[in-house]
Amino acid sequence: MSEANPKLIQGRTGPWEIVLGLEVHAQVASNAKLFSGAAVGAGAAPNTQVSLVDAAMPGMLPVINRHCVEQAVKTGLGLKAQINAWSRFDRKNYFFPDLPQGYQISQFKDPIVGEGEVIVERDDGSAFTVRIERLHLEQDAGKMLHDQDPNASFVDLNRAGTALMEIVSKPDMRSPEDAAAYVKKLRTILVYLGTCDGDMEKGNLRADVNVSVCRPGDYEKFRESGDFGVLGTRCEIKNVNSFRFIQQAIEYEARRQIEILEDGGKIDQETRLFDTVKGETRSMRSKEDAHEYRYFPDPDLLPLELDPAWIKRIEAGLPELPDAKKVRFQAQYGLSAYDAGVLIAEQAKADFYEAAAKGRDAKLTANWVTNDLAARLTAGGIEIENSPIFPAAIAELVQLIEEGVISSKIAKDVFERMWAGEGSAGEIVEKQGLKQVSDTGALEAIIDKLIAANPGQAGAVKEKPQAIGWFVGQVMKETAGKANPGVINGLLRAKLGL
Repeated sequence: MSEANPKLIQGRTGPWEIVLGLEVHAQVASNAKLFSGAAVGAGAAPNTQVSLVDAAMPGMLPVINRHCVEQAVKTGLGLKAQINAWSRFDRKNYFFPDLPQGYQISQFKDPIVGEGEVIVERDDGSAFTVRIERLHLEQDAGKMLHDQDPNASFVDLNRAGTALMEIVSKPDMRSPEDAAAYVKKLRTILVYLGTCDGDMEKGNLRADVNVSVCRPGDYEKFRESGDFGVLGTRCEIKNVNSFRFIQQAIEYEARRQIEILEDGGKIDQETRLFDTVKGETRSMRSKEDAHEYRYFPDPDLLPLELDPAWIKRIEAGLPELPDAKKVRFQAQYGLSAYDAGVLIAEQAKADFYEAAAKGRDAKLTANWVTNDLAARLTAGGIEIENSPIFPAAIAELVQLIEEGVISSKIAKDVFERMWAGEGSAGEIVEKQGLKQVSDTGALEAIIDKLIAANPGQAGAVKEKPQAIGWFVGQVMKETAGKANPGVINGLLRAKLGL
């Protein structure tokens, strides 16, 4: 397994490399908030899912949501991380209009999950490991609304108090592509675990991207010494919520920093935002250090102590995770690492495939699921779990190909008719008269006629066997594409003496 590939950027004064660490905020899949019983869910009218705790009314005390704790433990186990039986909550003090308490309940020195790792696959089949530094639970803030009135901003506290898992990586990524691949893999794991729905469009999964640049060789010195001073000053890009934007933000920010350094300037440690329209980052605020947040243990919450037996029960109930499923797909279905990787990237797609492949040609089924069906779903903006063509329908289509009832070429026409709602594969084949012609007598007559009419071509085939394709094409043309290619080839070879 290779490590992350450093991306070289050529500046005026020589090459530079990128160093990346990510803090991914994943909204916990839960019906209630982290410290209150208020409902969680998108689409509700502003300030209709707010308890007195969320609104920070005087005298209101937080009560930990056991389910959210369980979801964090489950995620930590899925990341092969250390589960800390003892952790505690702290107050992180800062002042925003959408944070009514004036502090965020988070975890600082004693998080619920410690070090772990994620194995990330690239499109070219290579892989690298990203080390997880920690996972901690914290509550989300509310949301500012700036488009309701030309003269005022409003606050919606529906999101305030919603449980988040902040998953912090080590600075192990070296290119925009590797960073996006890491978030993609992390999202897949969370969805498999059922601990976060992974909806980036709604902000349920978003990344803070820490970017710095250094000269070639400096990163290796850092890995040997652990001295962050060897690396350049980092800037944090907040709340990036798509794989494409993650890559664009890193590209822009890295080049911005290089230009400043090559002009003799210095990088200010700060928090920046990514403007998706302009494709550039802009300054938001200076980056706070831990002491500026004045962390201290939350006096309203006791330390969190977990029963080791409870952790074991959670571990025993973990589902099959992506890496294990990929290995099984290769062993059980004989798929390539690439095909298995494509199928397991989404749990719904993997489930669809397994249902369709039962008793059928595994590779052929994989091709239909990942190519024709996937293309149609993407074009229509449809998720595979909402596919109008069910797994059993794909299985029936594959069966018709396997049994030689239809050719692969005809199958594509049948599939398009299935998509249009004309019926099942078998019904369409019968109704349209699309069965392959495998009658050797009928095919022999066509072939004899073709050979007699084209003696020159027939002679050329004996000297150049690959020229047999011309005859195959002519027979297919005569039969409107319904002839069985295997039968045609056998007959032609016999008649042409190949």
